[in-house]
Amino acid sequence: MGKINILDSSIYNRIAAGEVVERPASVVKEFVENALDARAENIAISIERGGKDMILVTDDGSGIGREDLRAAFLPHATSKIARAEDLDVIRTLGFRGEALASIASVANVRIRSRAAGAAEAFELSCSGGKMGEIVPCALGGGTEIAAENLFFNTPVRAKFMKSDKGEEGEISNIVARFVLGNPRVAFRYHIDGKLALQSFGGGEDEALAAVYGGNTLSQCYKIDAQKHGVCIRGYLGNPAFTKANRTYQSTFVNGRYVINNTLGSAVANAYASYLMKRQYPLYVLYIDIPPEIVDVNVHPNKSDVRFENNQVIYGCIYSVISAVLDGNASALEYVVGAKKEDSAAPSESYTKAREESGSVSFPKGEPGDDNASDRKADVCAAEGAERPRGVSVGGARTESSAGLFDFAKPSQMKGGALLEFRDSAAREREARDAQGDAVFLENKRYLEALEQKAKQQKLLLERAEYRGCLFNTYLIYEEGEDAYLIDQHAAHERLIFDRLREEMEARKVVRQPLLVPYVLSVNREEFSFLYENAEKIREIGFEFEEFGENSFKVSAVPLDLQDIDLRSFFDELLREVGSLRGIRLSEVLRDKIAMSACKHAVKGGMILTEAEKEKLFEMLRGDMGLKCPHGRPVAVKLSKHEIEKMFKRIV
Repeated sequence: MGKINILDSSIYNRIAAGEVVERPASVVKEFVENALDARAENIAISIERGGKDMILVTDDGSGIGREDLRAAFLPHATSKIARAEDLDVIRTLGFRGEALASIASVANVRIRSRAAGAAEAFELSCSGGKMGEIVPCALGGGTEIAAENLFFNTPVRAKFMKSDKGEEGEISNIVARFVLGNPRVAFRYHIDGKLALQSFGGGEDEALAAVYGGNTLSQCYKIDAQKHGVCIRGYLGNPAFTKANRTYQSTFVNGRYVINNTLGSAVANAYASYLMKRQYPLYVLYIDIPPEIVDVNVHPNKSDVRFENNQVIYGCIYSVISAVLDGNASALEYVVGAKKEDSAAPSESYTKAREESGSVSFPKGEPGDDNASDRKADVCAAEGAERPRGVSVGGARTESSAGLFDFAKPSQMKGGALLEFRDSAAREREARDAQGDAVFLENKRYLEALEQKAKQQKLLLERAEYRGCLFNTYLIYEEGEDAYLIDQHAAHERLIFDRLREEMEARKVVRQPLLVPYVLSVNREEFSFLYENAEKIREIGFEFEEFGENSFKVSAVPLDLQDIDLRSFFDELLREVGSLRGIRLSEVLRDKIAMSACKHAVKGGMILTEAEKEKLFEMLRGDMGLKCPHGRPVAVKLSKHEIEKMFKRIV
């Protein structure tokens, strides 16, 4: 019997769903893309329990005829392309033809549609890949498609989904991109029956305001440029209008939202001179290029594209954005409303925006430009110049690590020597076991030596005597033939830090109510991120609760952190949005506790009384191996032997 099996469609569609249908947001993406390809002008999206229970998308597009309904659920069935040549000039969002079949294989899908000019509408259901009968239904026009009980027949996939709020945030992110990328289409987005987002198809300004708020427009440069056949339109946030993460950045290539390294690097390097570390600009860019020079068929869920010439695309985007941010004369050609017909001077709005941004122009490569080397490499790439060997975009090294390790080839086994081989294998196994035992013992001795050394470094002073103070900062103690210099600030800082951390871990935090509650406004993705981690934030002493749409209210903070900068604290938390890591609350909190400890500790140069010095030494309990929260040593040991060597008493 042969070992190769020809899989049934119910199996290979579920396998394909693993790449196409990652989560409920993938289903929303496919449904809405089909609606847009059908030239819909009004699209309504509804979800329940983060899309796990139900996803419903209704549009007023061209619809599907009765004769095509059954074919729509077949694998590799599409109305977008017919020949291989069509792949070279893709102008639609969907074209692969496997999405609907994959979704129907892992969910209960129902589609109702009425083709343009048809007398009646028809309905077809498909559950787990099994299609029902086509029956007439009531529908005014367009298409209504629903997916219920996602992953009902693949419980393993369902187990790896996020919480309801987490999946809801992913979908909200996708919907926001659709609103931004299709400003002439009206969208209505409902979450569990409640309207969460709405746009009216009034254009790009309205779409930006619907997603990010009306005040965002006043913080952005609106650009419209054309360079080397590449059209670049959209909005660039001024350098003072920064965000804590990249969720406020959107790039659309021929109407398709993509995450592309070439485009992202071009924008990031153009902004590099104006932003501090871990600050990110807001931007929405629409890039239109001839479809024959871009390949959209490079990713299973079409989230990335490949350009025929990355250098040209990079150079066009980098030069346009740099000109706008630098305030070059050419920016007048790019910024909408910046050029007056009767004057070459910038308009008042553009000048005011640049003044408010606080940006300062200076030539690339001048002193103070930390990114000069990176930019030089990037400009070389953009202009097609030869790049220095071993350097890539951003200054990353590209040297090969081949040849670092050599592996012995396995010995060949002679035919008919099975018994000999087994004996040999047994001897080799025994030898390996003996060698492993030896290695284990050696490692054990090494670890014991490290532990002993650590114990020696953790000096317990019992009979140390105070001998004086240097520079009102370093306390001098003597014990036997050793002298110790203790940094009074580092020591006190570490003691305060340990106390605060113990209180946090023991949940004995005293809260300090705020006179005026702090309101934190975020986007949908950030909201779901903080909602999932709200309990962790409360555990460390914050009174933290939902407050209206996409907002949280902080009513109290830990007493020991009453001077905390809440905006900075939450910016640190939100830097992890969109990453694979969970919230770094413990790391961020540690930094804030360390900062508070540093602020409240005695400073270097302060004169301490004898009682204060004695109390500080007593609190240390003789532990001279401590370090302050920032990693500096609390104490330094000088032996009599080391001191005599300094004075050449001994050689």
